[in-house]
Amino acid sequence: MKFFKKVRKARKVETTTNKNKSHIPFRLNFLFLIVFLLFAALIGQLAYLQILHGTMFESEVSSSETETETQNVQRGQIYDSSGKVLVSNKSSRAITYTKPLSVTNTQMYSVAKYLSNYISVSTSSLTATNKADFYLAKHESEVDKKITGSSSMSSSELYKAELAYVKKHKLYAGMTHKQKEIAILYSKMSNAYSLSTVYLKAQGVTDKEMSEVGEHLSEMEGIKIGTNWRRSYPAGSSVKSIIGTVTTEKTGLPSDSINELLAEGYSRNDSVGSSYIESQYENVLKGTKKTINVETQNGKVLKETTQYGGKKGDNVVLTINEKFQKKVQKYLMSAVNSVKSSNPYMPGAYVAVINPNTGAIYALAGASRNLSTNKVTANALGTLNQTYVMGSVVKGAQVMGGLTSGVITPSSNTLYDEPIKLKGTATKASWFNKTGADDMSLTAEQALEISSNVYMMKLTMLEVGYTYKSGSALTMPSSIFTKLRNNFNQFGLGVKTGIDIPGESTGYAGASGQSNIGKALDLSFGNYDSYTTIQLAQYVSMIANGGYRLQPHVLQSIRESNKNGTLGKTVYEFEPNVLNVYNASSSEWNVVKTGFYDVVHGSMSSRTGTALEDLTPEVSAKTGTAQTYHGTTETITHSLVMYGPSNNAKVAMAIVFPGMDSSSSGSIVQTLASEVYKAFWKTVRSSKGISTTTSDNGSGGND
Repeated sequence: MKFFKKVRKARKVETTTNKNKSHIPFRLNFLFLIVFLLFAALIGQLAYLQILHGTMFESEVSSSETETETQNVQRGQIYDSSGKVLVSNKSSRAITYTKPLSVTNTQMYSVAKYLSNYISVSTSSLTATNKADFYLAKHESEVDKKITGSSSMSSSELYKAELAYVKKHKLYAGMTHKQKEIAILYSKMSNAYSLSTVYLKAQGVTDKEMSEVGEHLSEMEGIKIGTNWRRSYPAGSSVKSIIGTVTTEKTGLPSDSINELLAEGYSRNDSVGSSYIESQYENVLKGTKKTINVETQNGKVLKETTQYGGKKGDNVVLTINEKFQKKVQKYLMSAVNSVKSSNPYMPGAYVAVINPNTGAIYALAGASRNLSTNKVTANALGTLNQTYVMGSVVKGAQVMGGLTSGVITPSSNTLYDEPIKLKGTATKASWFNKTGADDMSLTAEQALEISSNVYMMKLTMLEVGYTYKSGSALTMPSSIFTKLRNNFNQFGLGVKTGIDIPGESTGYAGASGQSNIGKALDLSFGNYDSYTTIQLAQYVSMIANGGYRLQPHVLQSIRESNKNGTLGKTVYEFEPNVLNVYNASSSEWNVVKTGFYDVVHGSMSSRTGTALEDLTPEVSAKTGTAQTYHGTTETITHSLVMYGPSNNAKVAMAIVFPGMDSSSSGSIVQTLASEVYKAFWKTVRSSKGISTTTSDNGSGGND
């Protein structure tokens, strides 16, 4: 019995073991099946992504990119030396369009049409090309069918052919006013670069237009509400011609520098300084654009993130004193108008006022006269770009040339004034001794005092070793032209002064060579080559300061803006720039300085600056009268250079009245000089030589 019990027990154990063994393979197989199915699904998905639709997804991923959009910022302002705003920015509401990366002409047309329901725009600038583009936006395929060989043309060739066809057949004829508005909007939008922003309406946006456009922005891709900045002149236009202009969205970048500006990151419709100070200091005034990272996919904007908020342009502070500038311009205009009726060939007049110790410009004034209409207009830039034969004002440079070449010395410089009579030429004489009745010996100081032409001619002869004999032929070498001009050039006469306003003229040098050798004598006393008013100002400054040719400049400093809009910290200040030093001793300079002083305060009855002798502080000066011609009619140029105080100059000036009647008096020049000089001490500096301004930049007339 025990045996059978053991057998049954063993079978029971075996049956239980077999049952357990039969469950394990099933579970493993089920698990393997699940894993297999998961791997199969994964492989299927990979096949779907890589084999069936790999190209599509690769293209979609590659089309996702980040672009940079830029937006303009406010330009820096321009101030005068006392801190008065000369040029500011006037803001206005604007409707703008930022062109998407991928947009069709049809889509832009739709946006333009939709937008025209909410804003009105001027159509005065609509061109035939704009009208043709408008027509093509809806009918391009129809036009292409009419053009022979259109299918084989390049895109640019086809576009030209399309325009020509539409214009020839005037398919845009009969456009309504509403369609013209759409055409203007469409033209501005289509001419924009991808992700660039253009103004669709920059001025005169009404409250109603702002409200309605704002409500429908989501329905007009690319349309935004922004701000437009344009220049304003709160102090008036007294220096506007010097400051220059800024381009508008309508005018675009200047054509003569468009490629350079585009390379620097400008857009075609950006505002940019196009002339004079606005152009010269464009990099300072323009500021740094706001940059926005634009994430796109398949041409659609997904996200915009401001990377840099932009920085307003820095401010330019000028050396010009606006109040003084306005007075000088007023006095000049009054003087020109008072004499124009008796001087039919006078083209205008010019004044330049400068700090002789730094080169800082206090005022530049000009008046241009239209000889046909007799109208006189302000033209301060004429001080830089209008050249005239100036006359005896240059005699200081001629005397210095004689001194430094050694043909005369401070203690031995007496020459005999007499009419110069040379074989084959007309007699050349000083204004006070045309007949020879007043022949006299003159020192260099006296020759300047009474403005002797003969003294200057004899200096020229001495410099090339020519001995004058009445009736003899003039046998000077033609190299005398180079010698005289090199000397004048050192004073800034006949070369650019370096003023920081574009468009300066170098002047004009007359013909030289042996056939014109007699003209070298005319050159010696200022009656041959022509110069600008600013060159005269630089020249007289050298005499005042003892030989330093300083760069004239209108920039005083560059300053940031405070948060409240006022002038901030100084980031740059102009330092006097010495262009060259005239190598002469103090005793040699004293000869010329004494001569200039005696022009006004000397004892000789023929001195030429008597009308200036009562000015305080006392001044030194040199007058000039040059014989010129308007056609065949003889005219004269009246000129003057002056500085004061005589012993420690704080201001120097040059005044030019060209084309005056040959019988006219130079008193108009000295009267104007007196008015300008008095205004300087009342407006710019006190009689004690300190600044009369109280601005925080302390710039009323630094030395």
